[in-house]
Amino acid sequence: MLAFLLLVTVTLASAHESGEHFEGEKVFRVKVEDKNHVNLLQELASTNQIDFWKPDSATQITPHSTVDFHVKAEDILTVEDFLEQNELQYEVLIGNLRSALEAQFDSGARATGHSYEKYNNWETIEAWTKQVASENPNLISRSTIGTTFEGRNIYLLKVGKAGSNKPAIFIDCGFHAREWISPAFCQWFVKEAVRTYGSESQMTQLLNTFDFYVVPVLNIDGYVYTWTTNRMWRKTRSVRSGSTCVGTDPNRNFNAGWCSIGASRSPCADTYCGPAAESEKETKALADFIRKNLSSIKAYLTIHSYSQMLLYPYSYAYKLPANNAELNALAKATVNELASLYGTKYTYGPGASTIYPAAGGSDDWAYDQGIKYSFTFELRDTGRYGFALPESQIRATCEETLRAVKYVASYVLEHLY
Repeated sequence: MLAFLLLVTVTLASAHESGEHFEGEKVFRVKVEDKNHVNLLQELASTNQIDFWKPDSATQITPHSTVDFHVKAEDILTVEDFLEQNELQYEVLIGNLRSALEAQFDSGARATGHSYEKYNNWETIEAWTKQVASENPNLISRSTIGTTFEGRNIYLLKVGKAGSNKPAIFIDCGFHAREWISPAFCQWFVKEAVRTYGSESQMTQLLNTFDFYVVPVLNIDGYVYTWTTNRMWRKTRSVRSGSTCVGTDPNRNFNAGWCSIGASRSPCADTYCGPAAESEKETKALADFIRKNLSSIKAYLTIHSYSQMLLYPYSYAYKLPANNAELNALAKATVNELASLYGTKYTYGPGASTIYPAAGGSDDWAYDQGIKYSFTFELRDTGRYGFALPESQIRATCEETLRAVKYVASYVLEHLY
């Protein structure tokens, strides 16, 4: 028992190395009524270090919305004074971020090694990709689509029954490092594909017809950094000569209206678009793979968090895709299917008007490459935990998301092009 306790302590210690400096830090939600409120919050952001959770930056704040942001302990009084003096309505979503981050690890599955119901670090996920492929050779093969800035392999799992010229569905997770529930879903998807193949008719038909290309974590360097150094890190870990700031937002780095709106040209910003489209090795690896397999890829699904939304193009402009009516109907039916399990409510629609305008996203890029069914999932929750979603919610989140993904895949199967 003592050995087990020691092990738990060590595991938690390594998981929380990144948590120390979040002591006493808060996450606020502010109600934005009008343009004046927008200006006030942008002013606040320009004079204080504010980590925006939703939207991703001060430039994306709009009237009639709510804004979630994380504030360092030493700035809390200043921020609270500012909000009160300017009569901005606010609530504290998280009173002590360090406690919330520690409470994430509330899963009963505290075993060593890989578990589908806890957050796994990169080393564990990497070992899992090898194991799950070697244990299921009839359904899974593992390949490398490139390497990260720091030299780690970006793995792709091809999941499906062997066959020639099969259509494919591409799913990626772990674009933004701090969105831990995202890689948890990709692992869950692969597990369920293997577990239910041959016994559950829908999954069996999908795997017989499609190849699913699954990238369990795209932004691996960033993900590793959230485990070792800063749990709230979002970007890649690339460095550029002439700048002391690190990283690019991989979901602002695609060649889709690149850096025109909702992205920053400042290397220090969380939404930095990079020096050029596809400047990031991770982005380029993904784009190259999709371009190479474009004739077979019929749907593109990218998994993010948080806010419980299902988004489709466009995000880089307030314009609608050619098959807008179809995508809207499919999104509506998909969120209904998702809600049928636990009643989790999702909103849906084109990215720019549903969440906020943001250029350089992978879903817009994939759509513009000719992939008709391109969606971004923003998983649980709506802000109570935000990026600190507890492990005890992994199972339910993944189960309902799997329903939604299978629904989309079945629709695509009936509408192959």
